[in-house]
Amino acid sequence: MNKEQYLAKRNELMESVQNLIDDGKVDEANVKMQDIEALDAQYEDACKAQANMNALKDRAIVTNIANKSVPVVGEVVAVLEQTKVVDEKAEYLNAWSKYMMNLPMSDSEKVIFDKFNLDIKNAAQGAATHAVLIPETVARGIWKDAGEMFPILGDTAMTFVPGDFTIIKETDSGDDADWYDEATEVTDGDFGTGELNLQGCELAKSIPVSWKLKKMSVQEFIPYVMGLLTEKFGAALAKGIVNGKGKPGAGDTFKPQPKGIVTAIAAETDTPQIVTYNVTTDALDYDKLTEAMGKIKSKYKSGAAIYATSATIWGQLATIKDGDGKPLFIPDVTAGGIGRMFGLPVKEEDSVTDGDILFGNVAKGYAINVNENMTIYTEDHVKTRITDYMGYSIVDGDVLTTKAFALIKKVTT
Repeated sequence: MNKEQYLAKRNELMESVQNLIDDGKVDEANVKMQDIEALDAQYEDACKAQANMNALKDRAIVTNIANKSVPVVGEVVAVLEQTKVVDEKAEYLNAWSKYMMNLPMSDSEKVIFDKFNLDIKNAAQGAATHAVLIPETVARGIWKDAGEMFPILGDTAMTFVPGDFTIIKETDSGDDADWYDEATEVTDGDFGTGELNLQGCELAKSIPVSWKLKKMSVQEFIPYVMGLLTEKFGAALAKGIVNGKGKPGAGDTFKPQPKGIVTAIAAETDTPQIVTYNVTTDALDYDKLTEAMGKIKSKYKSGAAIYATSATIWGQLATIKDGDGKPLFIPDVTAGGIGRMFGLPVKEEDSVTDGDILFGNVAKGYAINVNENMTIYTEDHVKTRITDYMGYSIVDGDVLTTKAFALIKKVTT
């Protein structure tokens, strides 16, 4: 019995049991479940037998020919045992996939699965007993794909430091170095530093999956769950980077979240990094764009980009012309976006408010840290035949310097 035959037979039995339960025939369902247990045991025995057979195939018989020129009485046989190097991360990925689909694990997979989740089980309480660590390759793929889906997230220099993370940042660059002669004392500079504390905010998303959908193959099911987590986690983080409210103060009702770039520059006195235009009386034009470019400190322009929604890019930016009547927007998909303006790549970013344009160097001006990497929680609902898969992570972000950004903001009054 191969794997496909086993899965087909098991799914058939599972469906039969479910039908008996739905019809109220609980005793018959319990008897039928014994057939499933017997089938699982039979398949496990078959797998062990196949593994033993493969081990015998891998043995190599070698004749000792060191003294080939001398007659040898009989044949000296040496059996070379091949040592199997176990890739624990790959083994855990297989075990995790089976756990996600409620399929039986082999003994070795159970050992790997418990080993990777030991810390979670020791610290778990209540519902957390169902928490499972997402494999490193899966989690890395989710963050990578989320960055490709939401460009502003992909442009950040994301770190993965467990627990609270403190970054030293520059608050005052001070004067440049000066020239002195031997008799003149060097004056103290007014260079200032501060701390940026990323303590972590809980980010979670629950994805309901029907039991019927769970019957798809592992090769299809895992990308399906990954795709959903990528979209939902990526969207939340991108919105946090742009418009996140930060930590709530007294009287605030919102939940802790990363502090967004727009939130930080809007909170500054006289908002020096913001250029406004009125949609009814003050059109978005060349002068507004150059004013915004001038607000970004020179050292942050290399590596900067322009972020806006698709409607804003194609409906407004792409139509703006310079004094000679030439379009400022140059379509160019090789630059890491969909075009270029003032030498900067223009990127479609749905997290920016429609009508606004965000300029900036996210890699150097914004810090984001994953304080706790992804885990996943599962909860079965028997009556509705649905399993909830809840992704959970702790992430925080904040602006290192507002001088790396500028915002063109649409106003209506």
